[in-house]
Amino acid sequence: MILKLLESDTNKLEGSYMKEPVKKSSGNVFLDLGFPPEEAAILQMRSEIMADLRKFIETKKLTQAKAADILGVSQSRVSDLIRGKWEKFSLEMLIALATKAGMRISLNRAA
Repeated sequence: MILKLLESDTNKLEGSYMKEPVKKSSGNVFLDLGFPPEEAAILQMRSEIMADLRKFIETKKLTQAKAADILGVSQSRVSDLIRGKWEKFSLEMLIALATKAGMRISLNRAA
């Protein structure tokens, strides 16, 4: 009985999700989510740099305190970074942190 109920619930869900066509990504998830192009570009850059910084900390097996020393910020800022609190970091700040981590940041413009 329970299995039959679960199957019918699953079929209802599948039917509702299958009605929407699958769209090809633009390559920028923020653009796909409906953000204006200028905002989507900045959000994409911020997310990529944050991911690179998290990878740097993880690869080097740094404690938050050691990462804070290297990056010149407080341990709580490193915690925010690791937890993905992107709203607390401007693009400019992320570029500065990445540079302190020894990364080379460049901007490539598509035609």
